[in-house]
Amino acid sequence: MMFRFKKYNTQFLIFSLLALMLLTSANLISQDLSMIKSLEGRWKFSIGDNLEWAHPDYDDSHWESIHVPGSWENQGFHGYDGYAWYRLKIILPEKPAKESYYLLLGYIDDVDEVFINGKKIGQTGQFPPYYSTAYTANRSYFIPNGVITNDEVHIAVRVYDELGEGGIVGGNVSLQMDMSSAITDLNLSGNWKFKTDLCTEFNNLDISGWDDIIVPGKWEDQGYKDYDGYACYAKEFTLNSQFEGKHMILLLGKIDDLDMVYLNGTLIGQSGPFNPATMNLRSDTYQQFRSYHIPSGLLNQSGKNTIVVNVYDGFMDGGIYEGSIGLISQENYISYWNKRRKER
Repeated sequence: MMFRFKKYNTQFLIFSLLALMLLTSANLISQDLSMIKSLEGRWKFSIGDNLEWAHPDYDDSHWESIHVPGSWENQGFHGYDGYAWYRLKIILPEKPAKESYYLLLGYIDDVDEVFINGKKIGQTGQFPPYYSTAYTANRSYFIPNGVITNDEVHIAVRVYDELGEGGIVGGNVSLQMDMSSAITDLNLSGNWKFKTDLCTEFNNLDISGWDDIIVPGKWEDQGYKDYDGYACYAKEFTLNSQFEGKHMILLLGKIDDLDMVYLNGTLIGQSGPFNPATMNLRSDTYQQFRSYHIPSGLLNQSGKNTIVVNVYDGFMDGGIYEGSIGLISQENYISYWNKRRKER
């Protein structure tokens, strides 16, 4: 199995952000994952394909049982290529916390689509007819707030294998909690709209024909393998005056590599000069946690709001790939940083 080398040993010092970015966000944030529950062991398993199998109430009592991680080829399904599903129900050791959860699924041969409690949380690789393998990708899926609502969690994994070994074949398979995450007041993770190339219009943007993409998540893992260059994300959301009179901040996690962020047609921040030349000297921005002040009066408190993010990726992984995504009040963000400071 081949593995890609990371960028870390080719990066340079991080540069200062523009005045519109929150000062404290110049600190690098790394994930602090803590094990909640190992998921290694026996899972329910069936060859075939049916999207109804993602539903938490589906009766899988008649399914086979195989060990995860491990190739299905070595567990009685030698020579089988095609679609198969895994299902697992777990009970959390305590009631769900507000911190961010991650589902780790190790290495899957070749393509997978993952559901928690019936809601799709991610995909790596591309299914037929536009097949693209992702067997070398180590799966780590962010679980948006609200997907886990009680101590019972239903996991369903749809897998497609083209040839050779198939299934959840190796690596760390577990449920983890990110202790370093900021808890947003309005969660905006999940489905966004996406297209390659830049956005040049930011008012009355028609995104109906764009592709769907899950944020956070690398675009290489979602059908854009080996794509480097410009791309544009968009997200529409509505408010009901819940943030009236509050100073709000937009959190966009980590972005690989450069970004320019617009809210309701107004530029609210960027991670340095937005052009390929920036990568020659200042390529550490992919580690930078993005947090942008929202100017007073810019949020539409009783209607539609639109976020547009232009992204430039110089090489390897690209996109809004990790971290908290959403709106947070300045008061809560200060509390978050004060808590992190005491923990260090």
